Amino acid sequence: MNDLTLLRDQLRRFANERDWDQFHSPKNLASALAVEAAELLEPFQWLTEDQSRALSPQQAEAVRNEVADVFIYLVRLADKLNIDLMAAVRQKMIENSEKYPIEKSRSSNLKYTDL
Repeated sequence: MNDLTLLRDQLRRFANERDWDQFHSPKNLASALAVEAAELLEPFQWLTEDQSRALSPQQAEAVRNEVADVFIYLVRLADKLNIDLMAAVRQKMIENSEKYPIEKSRSSNLKYTDL
C-alpha cells in the first residue's frame, strides 16, 4: 500500500468515527477545498515576490497548515468520486506535456492557446 492510499484510508476512518460522511458530499468537499485554497492565500497577502520566497517561521507554519487542509479535502474528494489521484496526475502531466512542448513554452508564461 502506498502513502496516498494509507492517508485516504486514515481520512475515511477519521470521518467515519465522527459520523461526518453525511456531510462529505462531493459538492461540500469541493466547496471546502475552495475555501481552504483561498485561506492558503492569506499568509501571502501583501508580501512581495521576494518576501513570499523567504517566509518567517510563523508564516511558513501557517502555509504548511493550509496546504495540509487543501490536501486533506482533495484526497477526500477524490475518494468520494473514485478518482485515483496518482493516475489522474500522471495523465494530466502527459496532457500538459502535449499542450506545453518545451520548444514553445520554455521561459514563457503564456497559456498553451497563445504559444
